[in-house]
Amino acid sequence: MSNDIESDQPTPDLSTVRTRIDGIDRAIQELIAERARWAHQVGLAKGPLAAAVDYYRPEREAQVLRMVVDRNEGPLSDEVLVHVFREIMSACLAQQEPLKIGFLGPEGTFSQQAVLKHFGRSAHGLPMASIEEVFQEVENGGADFGVVPVENSGQGTIQVTLDMFLTSQLKICGEVELRVHQYLLSRSGRIEDIERIYSHPQSFAQTQAWLRGNLPDVEKLPVSSNAEGARRARNADDAAAIAGESAGLVYGLKKVIMGPIEDHADNTTRFLVLGRQIFPPSGHDRTSVLVFIKDQPGALFNVLSPFAKHGITMNRIESRPSHQAKWEYAFFIDLAGHVEDEPMQKALGELDAHAAQVKILGSYPVAVP
Repeated sequence: MSNDIESDQPTPDLSTVRTRIDGIDRAIQELIAERARWAHQVGLAKGPLAAAVDYYRPEREAQVLRMVVDRNEGPLSDEVLVHVFREIMSACLAQQEPLKIGFLGPEGTFSQQAVLKHFGRSAHGLPMASIEEVFQEVENGGADFGVVPVENSGQGTIQVTLDMFLTSQLKICGEVELRVHQYLLSRSGRIEDIERIYSHPQSFAQTQAWLRGNLPDVEKLPVSSNAEGARRARNADDAAAIAGESAGLVYGLKKVIMGPIEDHADNTTRFLVLGRQIFPPSGHDRTSVLVFIKDQPGALFNVLSPFAKHGITMNRIESRPSHQAKWEYAFFIDLAGHVEDEPMQKALGELDAHAAQVKILGSYPVAVP
């Protein structure tokens, strides 16, 4: 990668550097405008479509972002450049009409952060009171897509999300991995004032060791989201919330008593993007299936064998009560590859002989950093 500034060169004149930066900024702005015009041409080439959701192609976005990562030689990180290009694509897409994205609200939740990371700030977020309502809003067309948490690296699966797939006809069309930092927030900023803490049960679980060591006798009050916890804690000096910094800014808890306080430094939550269709392959995809097993010896072995036979890697498996009969279970399985891949089609075809029911939940791009 060429570089006009070498470490062994004399200290440059500040006005010269600023003039050069101004020129680069103009060139960047002109290129962004040109990209926006070509993005509009893509919309025209597709013809008159019903809504913004018809113009959105997650597999194409994933391919573009992977090329950004592949080209990157520094000095900016992959994450920073991916964020920049996400926002450019978000703004270009919004020329047609902003996407409407349902998420677990209120404003300030980690789910909202996942929406911003995946869809950019030009999308229109729709805060919902529960994960069930996010599913419902996408199903009835009030939202184009939804974003819901599905698992945390330290605390495991969010069961309500999996259970919704037992009956929902929605499809998974994307995933987001979000590094989650938990902060102890209050109005006064004094840890000795705290008598009670509000937070989501997941946030309490992610900070339980810190709480045992620092605030073992404080009352812990679970609420529907950490943003709701911040909203409640803003009303009293003896209350605090465990939440993200964004929730503190939204609800006026600007005093960070301590943080990050999560028990594991790599604390990450995975979110799923809900839609109404399966999109074409992006080249690096994951397929999620729901398998209802037959009550017979070796049932689980028979379910997994076709994937091993055709060289398909299983990334995750989780069992849940099927809600169809007592002591009957369904297995949620994440697999490497797309449902249109030939090995996947062969494996799924063989699976039908051993399962009571197979439901394809989605094939979608693996999360880009």
